[in-house]
Amino acid sequence: MKIKRYTVLFILFIGTAALIVSCSKEAREKVVVKGSTTVLPITQKAAEAFYEKNKIVISLSGTGSGDGIKSLIDGSCDIANSSREMHTEELALAKRKGEIIKEIAIAFDMIVPIVHPSNPVSNLTLHQLKAIYEGSVKNWKDVGGKDETIVIISRDSSSGTFEVWESKVMNHVEVRKDALLQASNGAILQTVSQNPKAIGYVGYGYLNDRVKPLYVNNVEPIIENGKSGKYPIARKLYMYVNEVKIKPAAQAFIDFMLSDEGQSIVKEAGFIPVK
Repeated sequence: MKIKRYTVLFILFIGTAALIVSCSKEAREKVVVKGSTTVLPITQKAAEAFYEKNKIVISLSGTGSGDGIKSLIDGSCDIANSSREMHTEELALAKRKGEIIKEIAIAFDMIVPIVHPSNPVSNLTLHQLKAIYEGSVKNWKDVGGKDETIVIISRDSSSGTFEVWESKVMNHVEVRKDALLQASNGAILQTVSQNPKAIGYVGYGYLNDRVKPLYVNNVEPIIENGKSGKYPIARKLYMYVNEVKIKPAAQAFIDFMLSDEGQSIVKEAGFIPVK
């Protein structure tokens, strides 16, 4: 008996991340997913498992929550990944175009401040984080560290992670003008891992031993504290769809994300399941 073989190829470009799935002619449909780089690791793992079960191609790009939502509204994607809730003006635009947007929470996440492993600082309060990022604290010695200038690493304004940070940490005060802006969690991780003076912030699922995660308000960034709400910089992660135009294949992928297997993938990717 001849055995058919299928090859799944994943190519990931950080910043303008793209997931390209190569498949045999038996693949029936393609689902286009755009948006948050935070949700990207979850969707990447889920796309591979979903393809193995259904032979449906997931075309995935990570260019920021705002871009994903814009693409959903203009019809250039089937699912928008987002690490923030849709804005009122985005919902209003969709409504004017006759679209019905549905919000699906697929996971919980924590935004974790990170420093270089050599940095002696282990805990910062929300007040200290705000002071560092707005520029009123510029030296590590003022928060228990070495006598060194703090290098600020932040996300660009199209990022859902930035918007949550701006709301929960900055109270909508502007970040320092000399902050180094990065387009993705991965870029922030790499920059901080190479600079002993730097501080940045990433989604919990991106943490690794190349950086040091900080406690916030003396609360450790671990799954239990994120799920309970004890950790002060927590949020939901979303997938948005247009119910007027949703493909059966896109709905099947959403259903898969909320299934026991999909939620196990959420946990494997380093995030907190909603179920």
